[in-house]
Amino acid sequence: MPLNVPIVENILSANDRLAEENHSRIEAAGVFSINLMASPGAGKTSLIEKTLPRLTDKFRVAVVDGDIATSLDADRAAAAGAQASIQINTGGECHLDAVMLHGALNQLDLKQFDLLIVENVGNLVCPADFRLGTHKSVLIASIPEGDDKPYKYPGMYRGVDALVINKIDLLPYIPFKMDFFQRGVEALNQGVITFPVSCSTGEGLDAWIDWLIQNIKR
Repeated sequence: MPLNVPIVENILSANDRLAEENHSRIEAAGVFSINLMASPGAGKTSLIEKTLPRLTDKFRVAVVDGDIATSLDADRAAAAGAQASIQINTGGECHLDAVMLHGALNQLDLKQFDLLIVENVGNLVCPADFRLGTHKSVLIASIPEGDDKPYKYPGMYRGVDALVINKIDLLPYIPFKMDFFQRGVEALNQGVITFPVSCSTGEGLDAWIDWLIQNIKR
């Protein structure tokens, strides 16, 4: 048992070193990159499908999809307009790590793209611990998940740069206390930029797209 802590620290330290290398490669290519995280079913792929058609007339977008199995999400990203779509099957791992993204980057000519979207494995625990090397980390929360998630999974909410609250069209039908949810978020990540959206109706997506465009242009 005493060996568990140093072993975990060594794993994370090695991951962080490769994440820095990934970041340097992405930065040198002039690509803006995001790590998109959420629980299963929160709407990661749906958000990508709604985002791509509004960007690909002006920007070149690559998508890397992480999942335990299948290429379903990568196929959906390609159909939505991604110029490149790569699937990473983790074989049971509950998150992407810097090694996995490094392998995907080797398949891309990064200089051909303006935006790299990395869709992490659906999970509210592990992804927060493994840096990938992207510029920003984005968490999607969804109304059906409940308003208690910031309290139950503080690690995920504490470390993100932006928060998307998806499926707000369901607020009239689900007992979700937005003020309770937001208090939990603020306690962990004060002032985090937040986008309430509905991928079904399109509500709120303009602000999300504008944020992406501003960062791409930087």
